[in-house]
Amino acid sequence: MTATEICTYNFPTKIRFGAGASAELAATLSALQIHRPLVVTDRDVAQLPWFATIEASLDPLVASTFSGVWGNPVVSQVTAGLAAYQAHGADGIVAVGGGAPMDVAKAIALMVNHPGHLFDYEDGACTRPIDQPIPAIVAIPTTAGTGSEVGRSAVISDDATHSKKIIFDPQLLPQVVLADPTLLLGLPAKITAATGMDALTHLIEAFLAKGNHPLCDGIALEGIHLVAQHLQASVDYAQRLASGEVFDEATATAHLTARAGMLNASMMGAIAFQKGLGVTHSCAHALSTVCNTHHGLANAVMLPAAMRFNLLAVPEKFLRMARVVNPGAASGEDFLTWILGLSRAIAIPPDLSALGVTTATLDELVSVAIQDGCHPCNPKPVSTEDFHAIYQDALAA
Repeated sequence: MTATEICTYNFPTKIRFGAGASAELAATLSALQIHRPLVVTDRDVAQLPWFATIEASLDPLVASTFSGVWGNPVVSQVTAGLAAYQAHGADGIVAVGGGAPMDVAKAIALMVNHPGHLFDYEDGACTRPIDQPIPAIVAIPTTAGTGSEVGRSAVISDDATHSKKIIFDPQLLPQVVLADPTLLLGLPAKITAATGMDALTHLIEAFLAKGNHPLCDGIALEGIHLVAQHLQASVDYAQRLASGEVFDEATATAHLTARAGMLNASMMGAIAFQKGLGVTHSCAHALSTVCNTHHGLANAVMLPAAMRFNLLAVPEKFLRMARVVNPGAASGEDFLTWILGLSRAIAIPPDLSALGVTTATLDELVSVAIQDGCHPCNPKPVSTEDFHAIYQDALAA
């Protein structure tokens, strides 16, 4: 299969994958008996030329657009989107964008028929049951990072405290994903890099997570292989486009292939991490809460320090990952070397100080990270003192 061919994956939901898959939106909605869709996207995506094409393709239906999403998604965006859904009399949702609009769309869908506050439905702390129908969602991803389009959860922050809450229910899984790599071709290099490292972090932490889940392990290893093949190439092509280079047909095809590889890797990461995540994500969630750091960028900067912490706990797993990216690897340390080399090649900031983080915030970061739900799945237990050490390592890298 090439990136220019459209094929179908039924795993874990129906995925139409390939160049031009997004053109199937109107037919997909009609097949789902959705006649008045609300399109949920972020304010940047809403300004892109191809988004107007997607809106125009919905002319046979009665569609409306909510583009009030930006940054890390918060409850107020969900509330505004729910009001837009109700005002339109919508009967389904189209989520277009990266992780933020995907998560907001899922939360809107949940609240259509469920009373109270969104956080009444927090995973593991539900005070209300999720027992009413949830409108159908069709997802069109535009980044290769969170893989939220194939996930059953939404991560939404409190407006005031920025603390993240996970909303989970199998009904939040979109019914259909239209995964069209052409929509990623214009992504800037910095966004490509940060979201790509987010996908890589999902894959690595899923493979390292405690527990026996060979299906997720296999998916994670192949996803890491795809990132090794395609992330640096995707960033390089983005930089060349930004410089004004006009691609010939062969180069344009290679660019599309790289974007398709990363789009697959992103979805594979989200599928694999049903096994669990780890300490990198707990550190990153705290950075988003305390410093409002972009989630993918936070993962990217924390990943080397977190993996140095984990290496001696599961050296055999690090060796397996090392041999995925370099068949001649001799030890798990080679995998850490590869991560650092990739980060440098795609211009990920080298340490937390480059993000403006100082030692003055470490205590607050640790207090948030230790409460996060990801690190209990880490292959090595993480204490308060360990979190301090990991953050110090990332600060002085």
